[in-house]
Amino acid sequence: GAGGWGTAYQQQPAPKKSGGGRGGLIAAVLIAALVAGGLGGGLGYTLAKDNDNNSNSTTVSADTGSSASVKRSPGTIAAVAAKSLPSTVTIEAESTSGEGGTGTGFVFDTQGHIVTNNHVVADAVDGGKLTATFPDGKKYDAEIVGHAQGYDVAVIKLKDAPTDLKPLALGDSDKVAVGDETIAIGAPFGLSNTVTTGIISAKNRPVASSDGSSTSKASYMSALQTDASINPGNSGGPLLDAQGAVIGINSAIQSTSSGGLSGSSQSGSIGLGFAIPINQAKYVAQQLIKTGKPVYAKIGASVSLEDSTAGATITTGSSAVEAGGPAANAGLKAGDVITKLDDSVIDSGPTLIGEIWTHKPGDKVTITYKRGGTVHTTELTLGSRVGDS
Repeated sequence: GAGGWGTAYQQQPAPKKSGGGRGGLIAAVLIAALVAGGLGGGLGYTLAKDNDNNSNSTTVSADTGSSASVKRSPGTIAAVAAKSLPSTVTIEAESTSGEGGTGTGFVFDTQGHIVTNNHVVADAVDGGKLTATFPDGKKYDAEIVGHAQGYDVAVIKLKDAPTDLKPLALGDSDKVAVGDETIAIGAPFGLSNTVTTGIISAKNRPVASSDGSSTSKASYMSALQTDASINPGNSGGPLLDAQGAVIGINSAIQSTSSGGLSGSSQSGSIGLGFAIPINQAKYVAQQLIKTGKPVYAKIGASVSLEDSTAGATITTGSSAVEAGGPAANAGLKAGDVITKLDDSVIDSGPTLIGEIWTHKPGDKVTITYKRGGTVHTTELTLGSRVGDS
């Protein structure tokens, strides 16, 4: 079973204001991470299989044969899909207790590294089973090289990887424009090798997502938003541009579901999908391959995660601002409200976290903040934190 994966999440009411800290998981956009197809995928396959076994049905094989011989010009979606599909995999993760689900990944290099979402492989982290299946049906056992829960990025490696792997070309997510064509590849509801299309609907969308389980912490991103149909099971799959270059990793959806943790309450795409920009994901993946551990940029201050439109409030308390840390060195204090990071408007704590994590440790940023009704700016050099806390 899906074990409650992929469950849609309604935005939760803000918790009562308290001393702050890293309390309730509230964000500008709170959405469910996309994981297993679960029951939906299983039912779909059962019906399809029954149809295939029906002696009266010949349309499936006839269609497959006729369409394969048609030539597509290089710029078409069909041509991009045909070229990209062989470098995508359907990932199945299973915990030692048998829970798990289905997600997607793509070939990152010729050594057999596959990039996906952390929440796709989370069940297999502590000695579970992990497999990756290519569209031609070839299936490989895989192991986790490194996973970054905060970024929601993971790298796995195929065991006995084939020698003819073709990594997908990586695009430049900073150069993407609203309205650009997008192509998503994944396994929605377990339906492997599904291709959907749309456009970039927005950029720099602050997103905090969770897989809905009680133990998981949030992941934060400054996401690319797309209206390409993305559903549970698309997680970890590539979001491509019109040339077939990866511009993002499909990671989360806004859903209309009323919530709950059973597979039956899963609901699908309403055209609000979110992808981790590839420039960030590439940096994270390279770190994971190199050291096995994620590295996060940090300001050295705790911010309130409560719902807000006013800015990111540094929490009160003796440990809110790390002594000798980047924020302290920049003159920030408990109670300050950060409203901008460089030119990006900061409306909440989660937005600030997502924005900081688009930078690398050592980067210099300009922080605009309010203190007692007065607006100030200061330059801050981002510090670093290794591993998920």
